[in-house]
Amino acid sequence: MAAAGGGGSCFVLGASGETGRVLLRELLARRAFARVTLIGRRRLSLGEAEAAVEQAVVDFERLGEHAAAFQGHDVGFCCLGTTRAKAGADGFVRVDRDYVAQAAELARAGGCKHFILQSSRGANAQSRFLYLRVKGEVENLVQAVGFDHCTILRPAVLLCRRQESRPMEWIAQQFLGAVARLFPTAYSVPVETVARAMVACALQPGEGKVKVLENRAIHELGKAVPQQGT
Repeated sequence: MAAAGGGGSCFVLGASGETGRVLLRELLARRAFARVTLIGRRRLSLGEAEAAVEQAVVDFERLGEHAAAFQGHDVGFCCLGTTRAKAGADGFVRVDRDYVAQAAELARAGGCKHFILQSSRGANAQSRFLYLRVKGEVENLVQAVGFDHCTILRPAVLLCRRQESRPMEWIAQQFLGAVARLFPTAYSVPVETVARAMVACALQPGEGKVKVLENRAIHELGKAVPQQGT
């Protein structure tokens, strides 16, 4: 694994979410980029890390008015998403598909060469299930933007400690956490592994314009990256 270059610029969409928070920690700990910008609907309180990042507050309903926030970045990380339970069906589609697709277009227009999208296992634009269909649709839309490199990660159930309460997901995580000890790459993946895999993709984009990483590949790539402090 190549060492972090410490140059260039990146932005992160969805830094307040579970993957986004861990991704930010990884980016800063590895000094992967000289400039890190968080793009979101509100400023985040980051403690000591606040001085190490820039924050651009945007109105996602009027994202076209915030094109400047997407200017001058080499890599874009997207962990943006919500749930149907939290936002309703229409809100879920708007956030997980429409906001992401428009952000990708603005990023490409602003010079971004590599867009890294956190999607979901089973994403399929033809699925009869809303969640998987929307994830498949946004994958297609992002690929169509025309980045030099587009990496899509399709993790299974994320193992993490959520800040917001999702009781049914918590129950699933407890079960899958036990299953993961027997079948570590089959049904779940630690959020830290996903974040490390995203950073690895940015540092070594590889060949080809589009790369799709399924859950097993995410495990393998994430574990190939040395953990900080080891």
